[in-house]
Amino acid sequence: MNQKDLKIISYLRQDARMPLTTMSKKTSIPVSTIFDRLRVNEQNLIIKHTSLLDFTKLGYFTRANINFKVAREDKEALKEYLMKHQSINSVYKINNGYDYMVEGIFRQIKDMEEFIDQIENKFKIEDSKSFFIIEDLKRESFMADPQMLNFV
Repeated sequence: MNQKDLKIISYLRQDARMPLTTMSKKTSIPVSTIFDRLRVNEQNLIIKHTSLLDFTKLGYFTRANINFKVAREDKEALKEYLMKHQSINSVYKINNGYDYMVEGIFRQIKDMEEFIDQIENKFKIEDSKSFFIIEDLKRESFMADPQMLNFV
């Protein structure tokens, strides 16, 4: 990846809806080059464009990362269940004694506890550990500051 691509990605990470003309002014890269580089990167680097939400303003006041260790015979079934569950924002396969880590978003703690109870009743869960997310201190900012990248 060249320096132009890094600059474009950095500004895209800051604001994916930034007009290309604005990005061109900030990066000194022609609009046509930015457009072409985005098209190429959307095919092999950019997974999807999305929005970060304040879930509390939508009535979801409980967020947690939950780790699950599951019996071998239930791993695939649990993964499929987690991938389809409406309250699960992200699913990760992890190590160090656990199989999966999920970010769950719930209206209240009671809803999260019911979710975990359902999982434990449906699958052979060997261990689980929950970590409530109290406050976002930094979120989705990797490579978003062009000043922190080596090309500046």
